[in-house]
Amino acid sequence: MEIDLSPKLSKKVYGGEGGAYYAWCPNDLPMLRQGNIGAAKLTLDKNGLALPKYSDSAKVAYVLQVYLNCITFDAAKPGNGVAGIILPEKEEKVLAIKKGDAIALPFGVTTWWYNKDDTELAILFLGDTSKAHKSGSFTDFCLTGSDGIFTGFSTEFVSRAWDLDESTVKTLVGSQSGKGIVKLAAGTKMPEPKAEHYKGMALNCEEAPLDVDIKGGGKVVVLNTKNLPLVGEVGLGADLVRLNGGAMCSPGFSCDSALQVTYIVRGSGRVQVVGVDGKRVLETTVKAGNLFIVPRFFVVSKISDADGLDWFSIITTPNPIFTHLAGRTSVWKALSPQCCRLPSTLGQMWSRSSAQRGRLKRSSSHRQIQIDDGF
Repeated sequence: MEIDLSPKLSKKVYGGEGGAYYAWCPNDLPMLRQGNIGAAKLTLDKNGLALPKYSDSAKVAYVLQVYLNCITFDAAKPGNGVAGIILPEKEEKVLAIKKGDAIALPFGVTTWWYNKDDTELAILFLGDTSKAHKSGSFTDFCLTGSDGIFTGFSTEFVSRAWDLDESTVKTLVGSQSGKGIVKLAAGTKMPEPKAEHYKGMALNCEEAPLDVDIKGGGKVVVLNTKNLPLVGEVGLGADLVRLNGGAMCSPGFSCDSALQVTYIVRGSGRVQVVGVDGKRVLETTVKAGNLFIVPRFFVVSKISDADGLDWFSIITTPNPIFTHLAGRTSVWKALSPQCCRLPSTLGQMWSRSSAQRGRLKRSSSHRQIQIDDGF
């Protein structure tokens, strides 16, 4: 049975005055369930707080574009968000976060998120649900709030656990309000971020050294165990790809049986995916907010529209390996024409490809720029 691979937008799950939580549903995007992938997005308004919680899935969080009065926020300014992260049996780390930050969240991590500025803060979560309660969906466990863990325990149990009298426990537990997200009163003091807490916990993909930089074509930053070792515990790799207008990310596939989960951060463009027996299984346009998944060993290629195309992807292995079917690192360059008995037209194409130097190809007839590396 064929699976629908078409890109989908997230749907609101819950929210209120402080912000909202959105998720992609496996019923709308079947590859989530089949690939054991979860995807969600958190948006926080000024003074919005996502209450402390832990999840049944390891994730990578990515801070998306933020806005100030409908104007793009200046990424050069300090981070407008704060993240509290507690690894199992470790002290809390408080990070200042901003657009482009990728944060690895292994199993057992407790997190809270706070927006202290006028800008809207949006955070994307992509992760592995192979050990989750529901395949293709994250299940979160809140420590506080109207649906917090301790609202389910009896007064006696909570009293003994916290070493408090039962009347105090009734007051504390009974006063819990808000589900998942609340808005704090102006002037509420929250923990201040510490610069030393950022190192080893996060990497800004817009400021990190580039893995691919093609003049006029685009840029790629790869997130792996080399630049953020914590992703090894998450079991996922990731990348941020930014294509200039009219650029192409050449056809390629993951050769280590990994899935590619792609979220369109900015711009628009066209995507084609080819599967078994050379059948094109997806041909569509994508825009900001779309999410789609490329099955194992399927070949994907993207071409940006005039305004460019940026996407953030996770790969279901911490150090992914890709095979490219065009360009300097293409498998065609390694194949002998005699062995493949290529038709003359393909043979000429392969010869031109083999003669390339560098990672950039321009087509004089289409004025096309092609990126051969990256995901």
